[in-house]
Amino acid sequence: MEFRYLGNSGLKISEIIYGNWLTHGSQVENDTATQSVRAALDAGITTFDTADAYANTVAEQVLGDALASERRQSLEIFTKVYWPTGPKGHNDVGLSRKHILESIDGSLQRLGTDYVDLYQAHRYDSETPLEETMQAFADVVRQGKALYIGVSEWTADQLRAGHALAKDLGIQLISNQPQYSMLWRVIEKKVVPTSAELGISQIVWSPVAQGVLTGKYKPGAPLPEGSRATDEKGGAGAIQSFMKDDVLTAVQRLQPIADELGITMAQLAVAWVLQNPNVAGAIVGASRPEQVKSNAEAAGIRLSGDVLARIDEAVGDVAETDPSLTVSPAKRPA
Repeated sequence: MEFRYLGNSGLKISEIIYGNWLTHGSQVENDTATQSVRAALDAGITTFDTADAYANTVAEQVLGDALASERRQSLEIFTKVYWPTGPKGHNDVGLSRKHILESIDGSLQRLGTDYVDLYQAHRYDSETPLEETMQAFADVVRQGKALYIGVSEWTADQLRAGHALAKDLGIQLISNQPQYSMLWRVIEKKVVPTSAELGISQIVWSPVAQGVLTGKYKPGAPLPEGSRATDEKGGAGAIQSFMKDDVLTAVQRLQPIADELGITMAQLAVAWVLQNPNVAGAIVGASRPEQVKSNAEAAGIRLSGDVLARIDEAVGDVAETDPSLTVSPAKRPA
């Protein structure tokens, strides 16, 4: 495993980050989830990402239980706040001071830790003054409940405003967590240049495009049994935007490149996002322990300029690059 600094800070994280968005507490049994966490640790992964909204708080509990026997100082544990949790009442959502200060306490209890290394705004909240949000985050840091602050899926302008307020408050906003892959490149034109200027790193999710970049989905072919595209608990909806014949055909053109390098398609996809110097880590999930081990082997792989050019040619114009598609909900969810 290799490690990178997160933003303009002294915190190092593993290049491969274990995430449990669509797995713990929902798609897989707790025993399998624990085995996957053990596989991540065995592969040298030290950074774990979750959120209070995943499986309506259950994912945090499962992760906390799986890490309970580990030395806390040897881990980097990240979680998030914004989406509805618990009974999903009128104040159980968003980035108000009330929701942030209550949510951090719930997350810490479920994770079985006194602090998280990174506390992230899971989305931008246009209905709460940014000053209120950042002040609440500053208080979380000063109380010792989080060491650093991050965000997820914020636009370049939102990052700039949040970073300025954080600096005024004496705290560090050091990361953004966007979707990023060979097929989804919307952060490249605005978010990445702004982040590099401000000292903010990307922690990217879905580097394998929800499994599409493994090549297992073939154009015109039946969906593999038991795959994410057949999962009705949330997986099928998350992957739907990539399940188009032109996209799947382009993905098949990547197979010879992976074969020549002697790596899997998934490893190629993860290695590709790590070539971006603004990316500090790639979040990988798994429904089986062996998937974690395989994905972790993408750490340290360096792709030549020729290989990167061949990937661009193979993917062609199916890659989405429109910066306006950066997720930034105008309203809180009901």
